[in-house]
Amino acid sequence: MNSREAANNAKELNIEELSAIVVDAAYHIHKELGPGLLESVYEIVLLKSLEKLGLIVERQKTVSFEYDGMYFDEGLRVDLLVNGILVLELKSVENIAPVHHKQLLTYLRLLHQPLGLLINFGAATFKDGIKRIVNNHTSFASSRLRVNQESNS
Repeated sequence: MNSREAANNAKELNIEELSAIVVDAAYHIHKELGPGLLESVYEIVLLKSLEKLGLIVERQKTVSFEYDGMYFDEGLRVDLLVNGILVLELKSVENIAPVHHKQLLTYLRLLHQPLGLLINFGAATFKDGIKRIVNNHTSFASSRLRVNQESNS
């Protein structure tokens, strides 16, 4: 498969399929490398792993936003943006703090994206280190890892 075919295939994935691919890749990285490396190491390894799978990945993407009539295009950076729709916030810490969830949710809101993954490679187990953060995303697969899901009742 050439890069053009890979890019076309990558664009056809919905956000849930994309999320599943990313979770699988991150799981294998955590399993093979284990916790304890710097966040930047996990970031580049995950980036290269996802590109190898044919996905389009932007690293340290600037989040531009407008506030009170002023435009800002510096200061906020998303660790990884996959296929232009899935935001990944990576950490390598012993425990995720509530501010990390809020950080990713703010990125999702500013980018107008429905779903992000908060991945902590520093957690003892991968299951403890991954969280789905949603921003008004309603067409998702069943998951126990939902944050900020609004009820439709």
